[in-house]
Amino acid sequence: MQKILVTGASGQLGSELALLSKNYSQFEWFFADRTQVSLDNLSVLSSQLEKIKPNIILNCGAYTAVDKAETEYDLADVVNHLAVAVIATHAKENNAKLIHISTDYVFDGTSSIALTEEAVTKPINVYGASKRAGEIACFEKNSDAIIIRTSWVYSRFGNNFVKTMQRLLQERDSIGVVNDQIGSPTYAADLAQAMMDIVSAKEWIAGIYNYSNEGEISWYEFVLAIKEIGDYTCEVNGISSSAYPTPAKRPAYSLLDKSKIKLLYGVSVPDYKESLAICLKFKV
Repeated sequence: MQKILVTGASGQLGSELALLSKNYSQFEWFFADRTQVSLDNLSVLSSQLEKIKPNIILNCGAYTAVDKAETEYDLADVVNHLAVAVIATHAKENNAKLIHISTDYVFDGTSSIALTEEAVTKPINVYGASKRAGEIACFEKNSDAIIIRTSWVYSRFGNNFVKTMQRLLQERDSIGVVNDQIGSPTYAADLAQAMMDIVSAKEWIAGIYNYSNEGEISWYEFVLAIKEIGDYTCEVNGISSSAYPTPAKRPAYSLLDKSKIKLLYGVSVPDYKESLAICLKFKV
């Protein structure tokens, strides 16, 4: 029986994979927390992987505090870059399959059309730079790996934008939400399914793939959808990014083109509203 290692097991994507794993009993699953697979401790990481002996690695663990990364560069680089190199090396040397999760933040946001996997990368914040360095290291160490770039991830699990907005929509009479950053959200359950579609496929086709839900929207429009589906009465106003400054710059446009993953793996990509409605059925 093949063993699947999931790093970042307590995160949004790891938690969704844990639920999904019940449908894939042909695999032995190992959900690793930070103590079992220490992405921030390179001195023990290799030995931890050797002990687990996975046949398939789903690397969902990451440093994702985008604004804190501006001052915690070293930690972001270790987790998102150097640890990825160790994992990719282990997978290559032990003939294990590797799916590594990356981000739309590897782009600078100046595009006006959906970004393909071949689009030029140019991160504009430390988090994006650390994730791009991880992508490069991954393929340098292991050309057989698969990288999935995703965006605006949310889930019923953990802390995320959707949960925060649900709380604010209940607590306040009005809120302002950025309306000049364009992309598409990703329901972590959908991404987890896409990963398992790849794992279960007859053919392993290495390379970069994009995955997010369908739709081209701003964060403001996303909140309007949350308001509509949740039947909240709070007033939602669109504001510019300049009116809501953050330590880390965000890409103004990072919509991902999903044609490749659909074509090569037949992966289903639901509309963002459809998936949002499913997620909002669960209690926060």
